[in-house]
Amino acid sequence: MARLAAVALAIGAVGAIGAGCGGSGSDNSVSEAEESVEKGLEEAKKGINKAKEEVKKGFKQAEKATEEGLEKGKEEAKKGVEGGKGQAQKTIERAEKEAKEGIEKGKAEANRAIEEAEKRAESYGN
Repeated sequence: MARLAAVALAIGAVGAIGAGCGGSGSDNSVSEAEESVEKGLEEAKKGINKAKEEVKKGFKQAEKATEEGLEKGKEEAKKGVEGGKGQAQKTIERAEKEAKEGIEKGKAEANRAIEEAEKRAESYGN
């Protein structure tokens, strides 16, 4: 931006010199001013081109980082899903085991109750 301002200032100076406001009016000073303006314009173009390249480079780096982040996120999500599946399977297995244990316990209690009922029935029958 500073170079662009310098170029604009130089262009204004050349215009003033060309219009006769510069004082000396010699071709030499106009020529030097024009060369200075040309040099300033060239430097400004170089600066703009370099800035464009830096911006492009920055975008490429940002794009690459974004892609890497997405890949890492996908992998983490897959790991989470796999971990979740494993945990869900463990929970299902535990529930099945507890259900079987509960059924066995219920059978045992039912058998005890039947035996007890049979003993009472025998004792009333005798």
